[in-house]
Amino acid sequence: QPRLVESGGGLVKSGGSLRLSCAASEFNLDIYDIGWFRQAPGKEREGVSCISERGITNYRDSVKGRFTISFDRDKNTVFLQMNDLTPEDTGIYTCATPAFSVGGSCLDPSEYHMWGQGTQVTVSS
Repeated sequence: QPRLVESGGGLVKSGGSLRLSCAASEFNLDIYDIGWFRQAPGKEREGVSCISERGITNYRDSVKGRFTISFDRDKNTVFLQMNDLTPEDTGIYTCATPAFSVGGSCLDPSEYHMWGQGTQVTVSS
Protein backbone atom coordinates (compact mmCIF):
# COMPACT_ATOMS: atom_id res chain seq x y z
CA GLN A 1 0.00 0.00 0.00
CA PRO A 2 1.43 3.41 -0.93
CA ARG A 3 2.59 5.44 2.04
CA LEU A 4 4.90 8.18 3.25
CA VAL A 5 7.31 7.67 6.12
CA GLU A 6 9.07 10.53 7.90
CA SER A 7 12.22 10.30 9.95
CA GLY A 8 14.97 12.50 11.32
CA GLY A 9 13.20 14.31 14.09
CA GLY A 10 14.63 14.71 17.55
CA LEU A 11 15.62 17.03 20.37
CA VAL A 12 18.04 19.81 19.53
CA LYS A 13 19.18 23.00 21.19
CA SER A 14 18.33 26.41 19.81
CA GLY A 15 20.63 27.18 16.89
CA GLY A 16 21.04 23.52 16.03
CA SER A 17 20.15 21.63 12.87
CA LEU A 18 18.13 18.61 11.82
CA ARG A 19 17.45 16.96 8.49
CA LEU A 20 14.06 15.38 8.03
CA SER A 21 13.36 12.70 5.47
CA CYS A 22 10.12 11.78 3.76
CA ALA A 23 10.38 8.46 1.98
CA ALA A 24 7.70 7.10 -0.32
CA SER A 25 6.93 3.45 -0.74
CA GLU A 26 5.11 1.84 -3.65
CA PHE A 27 4.84 5.04 -5.69
CA ASN A 28 7.18 7.58 -7.28
CA LEU A 29 7.41 10.95 -5.58
CA ASP A 30 8.79 12.73 -8.63
CA ILE A 31 5.36 13.07 -10.22
CA TYR A 32 3.84 14.79 -7.20
CA ASP A 33 4.03 18.05 -5.34
CA ILE A 34 5.34 17.40 -1.84
CA GLY A 35 4.65 19.48 1.23
CA TRP A 36 6.12 19.60 4.72
CA PHE A 37 3.79 20.71 7.50
CA ARG A 38 4.09 21.09 11.23
CA GLN A 39 1.75 21.27 14.15
CA ALA A 40 2.66 22.60 17.57
CA PRO A 41 0.62 21.71 20.66
CA GLY A 42 -2.59 23.70 20.74
CA LYS A 43 -2.01 25.18 17.30
CA GLU A 44 -3.29 24.46 13.83
CA ARG A 45 -1.24 22.61 11.28
CA GLU A 46 0.76 25.01 9.11
CA GLY A 47 2.66 24.67 5.89
CA VAL A 48 6.43 24.88 6.22
CA SER A 49 7.78 24.18 2.75
CA CYS A 50 6.85 22.49 -0.49
CA ILE A 51 8.42 21.39 -3.73
CA SER A 52 6.57 20.92 -6.97
CA GLU A 53 7.04 18.10 -9.47
CA ARG A 54 9.03 20.60 -11.51
CA GLY A 55 11.31 21.36 -8.57
CA ILE A 56 9.87 24.76 -7.69
CA THR A 57 10.20 25.38 -3.96
CA ASN A 58 8.29 27.55 -1.55
CA TYR A 59 8.70 28.36 2.15
CA ARG A 60 6.72 30.06 4.86
CA ASP A 61 8.30 33.39 5.75
CA SER A 62 9.52 32.35 9.20
CA VAL A 63 11.77 29.59 7.82
CA LYS A 64 13.13 31.30 4.71
CA GLY A 65 16.90 31.29 4.72
CA ARG A 66 17.00 28.57 7.40
CA PHE A 67 15.18 25.60 5.84
CA THR A 68 15.87 23.92 2.51
CA ILE A 69 13.65 21.38 0.81
CA SER A 70 15.08 19.00 -1.76
CA PHE A 71 14.21 15.84 -3.66
CA ASP A 72 16.50 12.87 -4.23
CA ARG A 73 15.09 10.93 -7.17
CA ASP A 74 17.37 7.93 -6.63
CA LYS A 75 16.17 7.55 -3.04
CA ASN A 76 12.59 8.57 -3.84
CA THR A 77 12.84 10.79 -0.79
CA VAL A 78 12.21 14.43 0.00
CA PHE A 79 14.46 16.08 2.56
CA LEU A 80 13.95 19.13 4.75
CA GLN A 81 17.23 20.56 6.00
CA MET A 82 16.52 22.76 9.01
CA ASN A 83 19.24 25.07 10.30
CA ASP A 84 19.36 27.67 13.05
CA LEU A 85 16.38 26.11 14.77
CA THR A 86 14.43 28.02 17.40
CA PRO A 87 11.91 26.85 20.02
CA GLU A 88 9.18 28.23 17.73
CA ASP A 89 10.06 25.46 15.25
CA THR A 90 8.96 22.79 17.72
CA GLY A 91 6.16 20.52 16.53
CA ILE A 92 5.23 17.35 14.74
CA TYR A 93 6.49 17.54 11.18
CA THR A 94 4.57 15.65 8.53
CA CYS A 95 4.99 15.30 4.79
CA ALA A 96 2.12 14.97 2.37
CA THR A 97 1.20 14.65 -1.28
CA PRO A 98 -1.95 15.83 -3.07
CA ALA A 99 -4.25 13.47 -4.91
CA PHE A 100 -3.24 15.17 -8.15
CA SER A 101 -1.58 18.59 -8.35
CA VAL A 102 -1.87 21.46 -5.92
CA GLY A 103 -4.37 23.92 -7.34
CA GLY A 104 -3.84 26.78 -4.92
CA SER A 105 -1.11 27.41 -2.37
CA CYS A 106 1.25 24.48 -1.89
CA LEU A 107 1.50 25.49 1.79
CA ASP A 108 -2.22 24.94 2.33
CA PRO A 109 -2.84 21.60 4.12
CA SER A 110 -6.29 21.28 2.52
CA GLU A 111 -4.59 20.75 -0.86
CA TYR A 112 -3.12 17.45 0.31
CA HIS A 113 -4.46 13.93 0.32
CA MET A 114 -1.88 11.44 1.59
CA TRP A 115 -0.10 12.09 4.90
CA GLY A 116 2.72 10.39 6.72
CA GLN A 117 2.66 9.62 10.43
CA GLY A 118 4.90 12.56 11.38
CA THR A 119 8.15 13.00 13.25
CA GLN A 120 8.62 15.05 16.41
CA VAL A 121 10.97 18.02 16.42
CA THR A 122 11.71 19.64 19.75
CA VAL A 123 13.97 22.67 20.04
CA SER A 124 15.07 23.68 23.52
CA SER A 125 16.10 27.19 24.43
